[in-house]
Amino acid sequence: MAAHLHIGTSGWHYKHWKENFYPADLPTAQYLKWYVRHFKTVEINNCFYRLPAESAVIGWREQSPQDFCFAIKGSRFITHLKRLLEP
Repeated sequence: MAAHLHIGTSGWHYKHWKENFYPADLPTAQYLKWYVRHFKTVEINNCFYRLPAESAVIGWREQSPQDFCFAIKGSRFITHLKRLLEP
């Protein structure tokens, strides 16, 4: 069985990446579209704190290719508060 390695970053919305990774004139609303041209995966880190709005998730899906991998960070409610001790 072949292994699949996904390389990406934790998020894509970093203003300090402008001019280093993102073109200087690229609007922030277009960051994900640019990002998916260079990486095949990204971690959705804010899920640790709260669930994203459905409209946000739909937007991510619409801006990414079908084979793009979104790695969802587990909710802190499960990983740090409940610690899977209670149902």
